[in-house]
Amino acid sequence: MIICDGMADRSIPELGYKTPLEIAKKPNMDWLAKRGISGIMDTIAPGTTPGSDTAHLALLGYDPYETYTGRGPFEAAGAGIELRPGDIAFRANYATVDKNMVITDRRAGRIHDTQPLADAIQKIKLKGAEFIFKSTAGHRATLVLRGKGISHEVSDSDPHEEGKKPPKIEPRFQSTEGVMPAYPIITGGVRKYVYRRRWAAKTSKILNDFSQKSHEVLKKHPMNIERAKKGLPAGNYILLRGGGVVPHLMPFYQKFELKGACVAAAALVKGVCKLAGMTVVNVPGATGSVDTNLDAKAKAALEQLKTHDFALLHIKGPDEASHDGNLRAKIGIIERADGIINKFIDAVDFIAITADHTTPISFKNHTADPVPVLISGPGVRTDDVKSYSERSAAHGGLGRIHGKDLIPIIADLMGKSHKFGA
Repeated sequence: MIICDGMADRSIPELGYKTPLEIAKKPNMDWLAKRGISGIMDTIAPGTTPGSDTAHLALLGYDPYETYTGRGPFEAAGAGIELRPGDIAFRANYATVDKNMVITDRRAGRIHDTQPLADAIQKIKLKGAEFIFKSTAGHRATLVLRGKGISHEVSDSDPHEEGKKPPKIEPRFQSTEGVMPAYPIITGGVRKYVYRRRWAAKTSKILNDFSQKSHEVLKKHPMNIERAKKGLPAGNYILLRGGGVVPHLMPFYQKFELKGACVAAAALVKGVCKLAGMTVVNVPGATGSVDTNLDAKAKAALEQLKTHDFALLHIKGPDEASHDGNLRAKIGIIERADGIINKFIDAVDFIAITADHTTPISFKNHTADPVPVLISGPGVRTDDVKSYSERSAAHGGLGRIHGKDLIPIIADLMGKSHKFGA
């Protein structure tokens, strides 16, 4: 299953009201569409804008409404951090703030090779909790808090747009009037709301302390001083969001009788797959960007299919280009993704291609538009679709499905499903 992150788009006037997927030269995707079955897919539900975390849970057959506890744990697991029960994990971005603490770039110019910054941050001492901070791909990082009396029920420090100051982290509830629907912390089998409130307040204080101290470290770091001299945005602030506790996922193999592997650069995707019990492969040259080594990723996926029933190959580049509003880069990475598909056509039985969500160039963010999906392989009922795109897939034989339906459909085609009833 090839997931081209954020590949789906909306009609663009400059392209004659076509999408990047319709404009891109993609002979392999079109070849598979002619020989397979297509449809459109609401990754979560119609009108619900998917996050990358909830989308990938759904695409692996898990109901995100039942299993999602926050993005942070997936990022941390994907970064290779061994999480313990009670750990609280957050997603993090290196960002740029000016002298007035206003965010000028949420991704610090898409900074990369940030390990020296992470090493400096890890030397910080906090009162009330231990922490693990680790850089992942590009501007991304993850933070794990470990200790007694801490909580994930806190707000983010990321306003999700430039031109604002990072907001102070606060408890997500302020009074005892009604309990916010959250994942409760259990003590002695009894919900103790007052403890939850105290722990959230304590955690907020710890995180605000971390934000201040890390900013002091980062703004003086030689790497950032050198970036400033070159006119590059400094990674001088850590934005935190998506705090959560470790979810319990039924292992993918137990759920579908498919031994699964994951080839990805994005820590989030690797984390979802790792917590689902799948084999996660790290590939040299896989950057999570438009410059990623797709040939190496394809080779790694093929290698895993020698010992696994199912491989997920994730390509992050289309989403990055969409968030940047870079139309040329988006078309380019779609064409590059198409270029590796011929490696699989004669080597595997089934190929599925989709996106996890729509990220329109015009909007530069995720939207709820359904995404195109195709499945090709032996025994697949074909339809009249001749090319792979948002528009043509809407006429396909799969119709309109939910993301969590995709793996069960594939498992049935592979002869792995079981009859429901007598």
